Amino acid sequence: MTRRFGGVVVVAAAVLLVSGMAGAEEAWDTVATEPFVVKVRPRPGTKAKDIWAEGELKASAAQVQAALEDMESYRSWMPYVKESRVVRPTDDGGRLTYTRLDLPVVSSRDYICHVVTESKVAPDGTGVYQQRWKAEPDAFPARRDVVRLRLNEGSWRVESRGEGQSWAVYKFTVDPAGSIPGFLANVGQKDAVVDTLRAVEKRAKSLTVTPPAK
Repeated sequence: MTRRFGGVVVVAAAVLLVSGMAGAEEAWDTVATEPFVVKVRPRPGTKAKDIWAEGELKASAAQVQAALEDMESYRSWMPYVKESRVVRPTDDGGRLTYTRLDLPVVSSRDYICHVVTESKVAPDGTGVYQQRWKAEPDAFPARRDVVRLRLNEGSWRVESRGEGQSWAVYKFTVDPAGSIPGFLANVGQKDAVVDTLRAVEKRAKSLTVTPPAK
């Protein structure tokens, strides 16, 4: 997941593994503190949960930015992502993206997101990378045998924490649609979120970002 209204990723596989019946709005429940802080709470009126994850990545903010901006490559490194592409640019400078996930046990899911990059890290490494996204499920017809996600929104915020390090805040809300087994819901609250952050970190570390000439 975002990004755009809609994005990263992206929202990745982690987002789809989250489910639960929502009741009245609740306080955040911390489900993990290491290696990242992960908090959850039900989204009233939906089967979704709000997820908030943050922590240090062993990659520069510029590297993380480069990884998250390259949505076409998500299928090669983001957990469970089998298709990822930019469909077209949007009038606000964002882009409409399509992602399909193949998940264990349950049927494939896909989502269309409007992703907007609100700010970027400067060439010298200063500044903050911010992306947000929001689903636009009716942008084009659903595919046969693939469940379309209608609620998918979130954001990334990444800032430098010194050479080769950054601090990332990853927030998203996704209604997984259809039936999700309980054990997958539990994984989605913690393990899959951590897997997504680790995947971003690994991809970012593999990228070379050329600093400006002095």
